[in-house]
Amino acid sequence: MSDVVTYEVNGVRLVGDAEGPADGAAVLLLHGLGENRGSWRAVSAALAADGLRTLAVDMRGHGESDHPGEYAYEAMRDDVLGLIDALGQEQVVIVAHSMGTVPASLVAMDRPAAVARLVLEEGPLPFPAEPRRPVPECPDGPTPYDWRVVRDVAVQRNAPAARHWDGLAEITAPTLVIAGGPGSHLPQDQLARTAARIPDSRLVTIDAGHMVHDERPAEFIETVRAFLGPAHGPRRTGPETA
Repeated sequence: MSDVVTYEVNGVRLVGDAEGPADGAAVLLLHGLGENRGSWRAVSAALAADGLRTLAVDMRGHGESDHPGEYAYEAMRDDVLGLIDALGQEQVVIVAHSMGTVPASLVAMDRPAAVARLVLEEGPLPFPAEPRRPVPECPDGPTPYDWRVVRDVAVQRNAPAARHWDGLAEITAPTLVIAGGPGSHLPQDQLARTAARIPDSRLVTIDAGHMVHDERPAEFIETVRAFLGPAHGPRRTGPETA
């Protein structure tokens, strides 16, 4: 059973589901564009059963978290860094899907000591969208997330910052890149290039399309479990208890 938790970081209220033992190694789960923390339910439950402390968070503009109206990837990065600080963690594991892989990778670039292991599932970084994303205008009716997220992500996807490619070579965390195979809309050769750019990285393809953890949850979970392994839990701050 998960607990609903709330954090105030960078002036933004973020809502998440925490699951697993309170003293378990921390795993942050970052969803994709238009999704919410509920997309990680099966993954959270499985990792929590392994003794990990999972936190699946609604990213800014999504779910029950605040809609501040500004959605640069760097702002999302700062949200994740704020979460790590709020959790009092020296290191965390980050598992991210699609849009979430960009702030996840930026955290691993900019504060490498904070990321014990990194899982990037079907991430669009760091190549321009093919074809170019249309930049939407305000829709007529309500949307389940802030439509301005789609606008800002489209602009950034069409012209990614050079840092998003250059900085991959600075990631020190062991990294697992999960590709969805030919059924994905993302060019799979770009995911391979991303994996090759990260120094300690491996690429695994699960033929499920873009939504790997939704379409093939058992295989996704087993792949992540094998990557994390029992010996690679992140260090926790504070005194250890016997």
